[in-house]
Amino acid sequence: MTSHSHKQVAIIRTERGLTISGTRITLYDVMDYLTEQYPPKFIRAMLSLTDEQVKAALSYIEAHRTEVEAEYQTVLKDTEELRQYYDKQNSELIAYIAAKPPKPGTEAIRAKLRAERAKLESPV
Repeated sequence: MTSHSHKQVAIIRTERGLTISGTRITLYDVMDYLTEQYPPKFIRAMLSLTDEQVKAALSYIEAHRTEVEAEYQTVLKDTEELRQYYDKQNSELIAYIAAKPPKPGTEAIRAKLRAERAKLESPV
């Protein structure tokens, strides 16, 4: 196989939405980086994609901007609703865990963590 024989990269629709074929990366994942104005090389590195895959995703987004943007907004809304649902579902459990006393023998590490947090939170 030579370096000139490339498999055609396509954007396909899966149960996850618009996806880069051969991956589990959706165009909505790419949109997260685009909306934060990250360059293609960064997106490629963060999502472990090839140059061809990034080009295919960006080309598809550009050619179908209205459709992709509408779906992306729906994904963001659904994600936020899920986060709020699980925050509510887990709030009692989180409060219960937070109220429990620390396990014996963890005092030294907890003191060290508090000191590090204080350093990070103190104004420079």
